[in-house]
Amino acid sequence: MLTRRTLMKGALVAGAYAGGMGLAGQLGKPASAKAATTLLTRRTDALITDKGPTRAAMTYGGAEVPPVLRMRRGVPFALRLENGLDEPTTVHWHGLRIDNRMDGVPFLTQPYVYGGDGFDYAFTPPDAGTFWYHPHCNTLEQMGRGLAGVIVVEDPADPVFDAEIVLNLRDWRLGGDGQFIAQFKPRDAARAGTFGTVRTANWRQTPQYDAPAGGLVRLRIAATDVTRILTLNVDGADALVIAADGNPAADRFALDHLMIGPGQRLDLALRMPETEGAIAALMDLRGTKPTTLVTFRATGASLKRNLQDLPALAANPLSEPDLSAATEIPFILSASAEERPKDGICGSLGYNFWAINKVPWARDEGGQDLYLQCREPDAAGAPAPPARPRLQADQLQQAGASPAFLRHLSHPAGREGAARAGCRQSRRLGVPLPHHRAPEDRHDELCAGGITSPPSCSGLTRASTPA
Repeated sequence: MLTRRTLMKGALVAGAYAGGMGLAGQLGKPASAKAATTLLTRRTDALITDKGPTRAAMTYGGAEVPPVLRMRRGVPFALRLENGLDEPTTVHWHGLRIDNRMDGVPFLTQPYVYGGDGFDYAFTPPDAGTFWYHPHCNTLEQMGRGLAGVIVVEDPADPVFDAEIVLNLRDWRLGGDGQFIAQFKPRDAARAGTFGTVRTANWRQTPQYDAPAGGLVRLRIAATDVTRILTLNVDGADALVIAADGNPAADRFALDHLMIGPGQRLDLALRMPETEGAIAALMDLRGTKPTTLVTFRATGASLKRNLQDLPALAANPLSEPDLSAATEIPFILSASAEERPKDGICGSLGYNFWAINKVPWARDEGGQDLYLQCREPDAAGAPAPPARPRLQADQLQQAGASPAFLRHLSHPAGREGAARAGCRQSRRLGVPLPHHRAPEDRHDELCAGGITSPPSCSGLTRASTPA
């Protein structure tokens, strides 16, 4: 169970990426968890600023703002992703403890979904709470342009509130004309991150929502920006923290300068002001100038509700790990030297911004780390030592190999598909596809008889560049 001590201690250790959405019932009808749902990714114009529509935003579904996906704990959920973008994408269900095959991470749990293709997700959420969904493909660009939504997993035993408001708190990188600018600056990204220029809740600047005077409102907050850390406070009303990151708080406590980082979620019980027309505000107090994120207006006669009368949320079925025999592994994050930008798997940044235990995170873009070797068969048919220099990935690219093929090739999970595709591209391009054949490799079987250009090669694999 969550306590104030553990929450405050871990407030800065946030998930790496975010998601977003809006107020259920007001900013688009939430998708049902009772039947299979189709979720379309597409480009759209967004009304984020007063400068007119922001072009080339990305969203889920048919409305401007991505829908709240509503599920029920223990009830099967099914959704088909249809990719209407001109680039690959996936859906990752952040915070949900589900079958790894449904986790939406390309090359690790599934292929990425090309434009015009689809993918079927099906799982049963074991926990109730507030979660979110977003891509794990070209994430900075796709999330920066809007691809993220909130998930609400309901529990029939949840206490009854007088209203529920779902909030997606995020920045946008927009210029003075209201159009997108570069999603990051390398020197900023290697340090505190690249902050947005426009701050929104549910894709709107300082929106206002009505709720019953004297009533209890459940605020489901998702910090969906990829950079900003928030220090939250409520002005003009009382608010209790009742859950964080989907898990109920063991001991509820008043919201008071509570920090949350990118990807974290917070559930608040907000007691609205007594007087009709009175305003409460959700504030970010971090930095030199407090920012009003959202306002809430009391309507009608007071319901005279009391926060102390609110029943506890049901605990999620989480087991306590046994750490008595655990091995301690240091995991120290620090900055690393910047590099020139490169293309990467699914459009990644191509920079080594960070190091783990003083070792830069391995690149995923292939480049000089990707090479293929060829062995010409000897008279007995056994592979001979390499007879040709290494074939760099850029040579394949210059010969016309597709970027998608090269990306697949640069990742172990893509080898098998790349092998088959490589045979076809080798024949089409007239470029021999060399192969270094290790005893444990069986990729040669995939390309048997598939390469006709000399020297003959029996397949392909990926090897790491020697020092």
